[in-house]
Amino acid sequence: MRDVYINKIAAFLPNEAVDNDNMEKVLGQVGPRPSRARKIILKSNKIKSRYYAIDPKTREATHTNAQLSASAINKLGVDLDSVDVLVCGTTIPDQLMPNHAAMVHGELGIKPLEVVSTAGICLSGITALKYAYTSIKSGEANLAISTGSENSSATMRSENFEEEIENQIEQLEKKPEIAFEKDFLRWMLSDGAGAMALSDKANESGLSIKINKIFSRSFAGEMQTCMYAGCEKLEDGSIRGWRTYEQEELLTRSIFSVKQDVKLLNENVMEYTVAKALKEMMDKKMFNPDEINWYFPHYSSGFFRDEVYEKMCKAGCDIPQDRWFTNLPYKGNTGSASIYIMLEEYFNSDMAKKGDKLLCYIPESGRFSTAFMLLEVV
Repeated sequence: MRDVYINKIAAFLPNEAVDNDNMEKVLGQVGPRPSRARKIILKSNKIKSRYYAIDPKTREATHTNAQLSASAINKLGVDLDSVDVLVCGTTIPDQLMPNHAAMVHGELGIKPLEVVSTAGICLSGITALKYAYTSIKSGEANLAISTGSENSSATMRSENFEEEIENQIEQLEKKPEIAFEKDFLRWMLSDGAGAMALSDKANESGLSIKINKIFSRSFAGEMQTCMYAGCEKLEDGSIRGWRTYEQEELLTRSIFSVKQDVKLLNENVMEYTVAKALKEMMDKKMFNPDEINWYFPHYSSGFFRDEVYEKMCKAGCDIPQDRWFTNLPYKGNTGSASIYIMLEEYFNSDMAKKGDKLLCYIPESGRFSTAFMLLEVV
């Protein structure tokens, strides 16, 4: 089996950064008054600015999800006609069909090649990377590109909630937790894309990142759905999918808005996505925490930082926080693209040093899944 190297990393963040005071102007106000949850959520998540694929003046969309991915790929600076495999992950593509990677391929306008889309939420970016990695490692491909991208603003614009507000004000007032679950993520998510070029050979000059291990686990066999879209969560914890609703209900109940069971999240996400998976890794002696130079945690909110550390220590993986790197406060939570955007900033800066050993953490609250990646700068 061949070694696999990340030789190029690029990120694309659309338009200018949007600060906390202006984000509701860009996304739009839902209902007759500004969001009461916004300031509380922003204080907890510690995000100061983020990017939206929305023109701040006209409030029209400026990029599709596929265009965000293609823009990141074009910034890699590789010969795209030499690519053997294109793998693209995202939470919500621009359409149900065709698949996201096919649309990115179309945006690039390059030769026929293998294209694969990976579904999921935050993990879709890392599963895309793992497919690219295994393609190189097995000898099926010599040059592969993987991406993670999000165009969350497309579902968070106020226009998407108008029908529901007009038709269900009474219900929303009786059950404010329904409104909060939908409002919560409007102040948590943002847009962006990242891309990586992988090969079985390291760069002849300059640094590369060798992929040593990509480890993932799903706990869906034990846990209810926590983050969801295109459905509603029923009182018994089951999911009712969008295809069982009348056409009008899709609008009046904003079925396609992204929702979060916040109580379930807060009570379980760290135990399942940090402690359980890390304990398995430590029991199998996959790595030595003392040898990790940089830890890249994709937590969705600064609220979770200390708890991430607590659960890591519980699992026997004490990596002091002065060895952590995150750009969440100024680049936002870009879901499946976040690990790409973090590693891009590290790799293309003076931070990266030959011999650095890296540990990346990518959780997903959809139905509680997680991934860890072990890397080494060479």
